[in-house]
Amino acid sequence: MVKKQKQKIILPPDLPPDINEDEIEVSDEDLQFVNENREYAGFVSRLDTKSITKHVTRVADVKEDALEALYEKRLKKKLLQREQEEDSKLQVDHVEALPIKTLDGQLKYRTVTKPSTASESGVTGERETGGDDEDDTAGKSIVKLTKAEKRAKLKKSRKEAKKQGKELDESEAEQTPQAVVLAEVKEDLTAEEAFENKKRKLAELGIALLADPESNIKSLKEFLQLCKDNDHAIVKLGLLSLLAVFKDIIPGYRIRLPTEKEQEMKVSKDVKKMRFYESTLLSSYKAYLQRLTALEKQLSFQQVAIRCICTLLDAVPHFNFRESLLGVVVRNIGSPDDVIRRLCCSTIKSLFKNEGKHGGEATVEAVRLIAHYVKDHNCQWHPDSIEVFLSLSFDEDISRPEKADEKNKGKNKKNKKRKSVEEPSQLQDNRRKRSKQELTEKMREEVNADYKAVAFTPNVAEQRRKQSETLSAVFETYFRILKHALQSIAARPEVDASLSAGGSGSHPLLAPCLKGLGKFSHLIDIDFMGNLIDHLKRLASGGSISENNSGKCLTSLTVSERLQCCIVAFKVMRTNLDALNVDLQQFFVQLYNLILEYRPGRDQGEVLTEALKVMLCDDRQHDMQKAAAFVKRLATFSLCFGSAESMAALVTLKHLLQKNIKCRNLLENDAGGGSVSGSIAKYHPYEKDSNLSGALASVLWELNLLSKHYHPAISLLASNISSMSVANNQVYLSNISPIQAFTDMSLERETFDPPSGINKSNNKRKRGIGSSISASVETSGETSSIDEDELRKKLSAHFMLLRDIKENKKLRSELEHVTSSLQQHKEYKQQKRKTTQRPKSKKKLV
Repeated sequence: MVKKQKQKIILPPDLPPDINEDEIEVSDEDLQFVNENREYAGFVSRLDTKSITKHVTRVADVKEDALEALYEKRLKKKLLQREQEEDSKLQVDHVEALPIKTLDGQLKYRTVTKPSTASESGVTGERETGGDDEDDTAGKSIVKLTKAEKRAKLKKSRKEAKKQGKELDESEAEQTPQAVVLAEVKEDLTAEEAFENKKRKLAELGIALLADPESNIKSLKEFLQLCKDNDHAIVKLGLLSLLAVFKDIIPGYRIRLPTEKEQEMKVSKDVKKMRFYESTLLSSYKAYLQRLTALEKQLSFQQVAIRCICTLLDAVPHFNFRESLLGVVVRNIGSPDDVIRRLCCSTIKSLFKNEGKHGGEATVEAVRLIAHYVKDHNCQWHPDSIEVFLSLSFDEDISRPEKADEKNKGKNKKNKKRKSVEEPSQLQDNRRKRSKQELTEKMREEVNADYKAVAFTPNVAEQRRKQSETLSAVFETYFRILKHALQSIAARPEVDASLSAGGSGSHPLLAPCLKGLGKFSHLIDIDFMGNLIDHLKRLASGGSISENNSGKCLTSLTVSERLQCCIVAFKVMRTNLDALNVDLQQFFVQLYNLILEYRPGRDQGEVLTEALKVMLCDDRQHDMQKAAAFVKRLATFSLCFGSAESMAALVTLKHLLQKNIKCRNLLENDAGGGSVSGSIAKYHPYEKDSNLSGALASVLWELNLLSKHYHPAISLLASNISSMSVANNQVYLSNISPIQAFTDMSLERETFDPPSGINKSNNKRKRGIGSSISASVETSGETSSIDEDELRKKLSAHFMLLRDIKENKKLRSELEHVTSSLQQHKEYKQQKRKTTQRPKSKKKLV
């Protein structure tokens, strides 16, 4: 028998005794070792103490049996947790996934965890927390929770869940601005997408209409609906797209809709299709024009609408609804907006120039509308509205061929009557022959009428009729403007000088009216010539002239307008020399006076030079007194103004001297002023009449000053004029005109650089500071450069001295005033003393 050996019970090692940290002593050697080997002991600081204390737990004051039971309980809890995790997993289908074979030979399939619900998660969480608490309590002391404590824990967990829900709601509320921004971005994106879709739709409709307008004519209604969109950009794009479509598909004839009888008639399919196409096109075009006229009154769409209307009127003036287009364009021809006004003016001018598109009918209508608007606005409209008449063109022989045709027709009728009276027997015999001839003539007339209706060659009689109507409307407008100007001047004879010096504010249409009369003067009827010349005389003299207290004449017309009246009168007289016999002396008097009233910045130099050319250069030889007066006046004028005006005046002066040889006596430096035989009137420089000025008694001393002009061209021309002599009777008229000389010098004025050097002068100079400056400059020489610093110092010293002199004068005047006041005060005191002493002396005497 083998003796059974007693099983030895292995006990765990005893724990070290608990020692307080205060009692632990660390030797110096240990400290030295740790300090020297810190690299090896650095891992201690990185140890996770929480995980160590979690896995290594000490249960104090527990017996061995209780400790074993505690370990067994922990193992049971772990096994329960694993079973719950396995139960919470879902087994995957056998077909979808292959199993795994373990070492034991068992097949295990893959599993997926179940999605935990909120309730399950709450219960499991409570269980887990309860288990943790139990573990903690078990670690400290083995205690089980009662039902009341479990209920309290459930209440706490629910409260915490509610708090978390509120926090989530607050976080969502804080994110509302971001949500608003995101919503706005989404709206912008949708608006951009809608805008792009509408643009794409416009493009598709336009391409379809341009490709095949007959089959896609119904899409014009969709186009018009897009033009009524709320988006302004889409509306503008739609209007411009429809403009391009209508310009392309509108036919070259006016559409006439069929009548009721024509609609009842049976027609072919092609005719029905054409009628439907034309009616749809005309109705859509009418709706488009109505939309344009409605948008023309809105500021945001005004320019786009006017541009579309002007383009349509210029492109298709022959089509329907031309009258409505013309009404809008003429109404805006005097608009304050520069862009709209220029568009309308250019459209009207293109209508006047391209009459082949409409046969001249649009020209007559436009001129009548402009005349009507001028009358309604009482001649207070923009000048561009009348300047469009200058682009009109008329046939010079409008009435002559018509009269010849009427004479020929009258002769033929008289010959027929004579034949019918002289040969009655032959008429009866040849009745049958004439009936056949009449039938053939009627057929020919019908054929000719149809041919003229279809032919492109214009009808001469119809063209003359339209031109005569247009010309009558134009002259009616011009004469109305002249009468209005005269009436306004007569109503306001005394006008402020600032008004007369300014622009044509009171008569804005007078200047273009005078330009038009000058251009079409050869077409004016002779019956109106006398009244026109009388009106021009009154306007050139300023209408009714009055003198103010200073003796100066004040008018409401500018110098340029009065000069334009003189120019128009001379043009009218030149074209009708045979029919009119009018004295133009009054216009010469006005020109003689207006030359000195001219101001470069205020008045137009082109008008003055044109007056000099038309009235003095182009006219036949003048009277000697008149020519001499104008020569003297032009010489004075050339001294007062700029280089361009001086050059034009000298060119006219030279022309007058070359034409009138006797006026060259003004170049002689005699005591009497010249060697003309006979009595010479005394020179009156301020005489208003050129014939009474006595200019032959004067000398052109102005040429001597002009020969030293800073501009070399003027000095050269003045020296050439002064070298002319009376003995040389040959006439060499200059090729250059005053207008050309003015324009050339005005263009050269921008680039002209006068010489900086100061020439030496032999004339005696006055003594003083100015003479010292000039002497210092002369000694430096002509080509030497001037020292600016030295000159600046001398000028500063000169002006300082002038300032001291002015201050000295001021102080002296103040001193004299003070002394005079003191002297008066003394005299007053003396006078007062005398008056006080007289009654005392009388009393003593008594």
